[in-house]
Amino acid sequence: NEQNPTSNRKMSTSATPMFESTTDRLLSDQVEVASVSSSFAGALELSEEERVRKTTLMRNILRLEVRARCSVTQARCTRFTLPHGVVETPMFMPVGTQGSVKGLTSAQLHRLAPPIVLGNTYHLGHRPGQEVMQELGGLHSFMPWEHNLLTDSGGFQMVSLLKLARITEEGVRFRSPHDGTEMVLTPEHSMQLQNTIGADIMMALDDVVSSTVSGPRVEEAMHRTLRWIDRCLAAHNNPERQCLFGIVQGGLDATLRDQCLAELIRRDLPGYAIGGLSGGESKDRFWRIVHQCARALPADKPRYLMGVGYAIDLVVCTALGVDLFDCVYPTRTARFGRALVDHHAGVLLSRAAYADDTRPIDERCDCRTCKHYSRAYLHLMVNTPSGSQLITYHNVAYQLRLMRRIQAALLEHRFPQFLQQFVSAYYAPEFEYPQWVLDALEAAGFDTSSLERRTEE
Repeated sequence: NEQNPTSNRKMSTSATPMFESTTDRLLSDQVEVASVSSSFAGALELSEEERVRKTTLMRNILRLEVRARCSVTQARCTRFTLPHGVVETPMFMPVGTQGSVKGLTSAQLHRLAPPIVLGNTYHLGHRPGQEVMQELGGLHSFMPWEHNLLTDSGGFQMVSLLKLARITEEGVRFRSPHDGTEMVLTPEHSMQLQNTIGADIMMALDDVVSSTVSGPRVEEAMHRTLRWIDRCLAAHNNPERQCLFGIVQGGLDATLRDQCLAELIRRDLPGYAIGGLSGGESKDRFWRIVHQCARALPADKPRYLMGVGYAIDLVVCTALGVDLFDCVYPTRTARFGRALVDHHAGVLLSRAAYADDTRPIDERCDCRTCKHYSRAYLHLMVNTPSGSQLITYHNVAYQLRLMRRIQAALLEHRFPQFLQQFVSAYYAPEFEYPQWVLDALEAAGFDTSSLERRTEE
């Protein structure tokens, strides 16, 4: 989730040709990296005294209380307070790219009332831009939104807009997919934009590579991420009200992840994210990196797994010790007519089988879509804006309710029973559990022999 220009809203255009392909960019980046000092000449200096001052101020904003721990797994229920309200975890954050969650009206989002909505710094910096955001008093006023906001740094667009990006020690240059102008995003400018946006939690600019990339590029990205976190800290001008989280990088290399973890933890930030996953890697590699990072991150800080939204991933990664999640999945899949339920297949409402189905999407769901509309009606409306909106509303409500159910199970000391029931139902009636799910749950401490098995007739 990324960013843009170097100063305010103005975007510089350049005649320099952008890279034609991923290979060209990676090779050119390696050449450029070799000729650039690890300390960029234009970077702000951060003294140890100033680092301690800023991190202390931010930790005073976010004081995490562990309300309950699972006695079997690594799952936990926590609470912390931000300037715009209390956050209870485990929690899912809907993605509101440019001040709105795609497919929902502002009134619908307020009715759902997620404690945190995620905004996209890259897109907000491009449109409406920093000047407009400043004039309107930040994103809370712009939306409007009275609860908490989290903004990404702009790093994710290094993957999603890879063919339009050029990464150097200075920062990243993007070629706009809208009008072709070049946008320059540095750690300093990312902080400037996020300070203007006014998010309660800001993500440090990191050098993101696809999880399917290996070799020297991954190591360089990890080290650059560490150099950039210090530049972000130096440029952060509102530590009294905005928290800055660091992002653990290192690809699928456990050694690089350990190095990044140690260095970020040493900086004593108020929270940490696990980044660089859900990009096409195998689920077996995915859960092992999550497990490694969650185990190592401090117990008194929030642990945020970026870009993860499948229900089974939320449940399994909660068992591994993760607190916060975000993903576009519930809104994106709604636009294809798929409604989320406690089953891996979901309810694909475009299927003819639902044409005369008078039931709601989920009889246990209390959202407005399930209270007032049948599957038959949604089947008829599935390819219309109204239909997509109704399914989107249900899907976001489902994700938020799932996390509340997990919280309740933890507080009532029955999370292992919740795991047994949820995972069994999710893969019923075949009960063919993916090996990665079994391995991850076993690593978390859960006895998977308690899961239901198919009865041979």
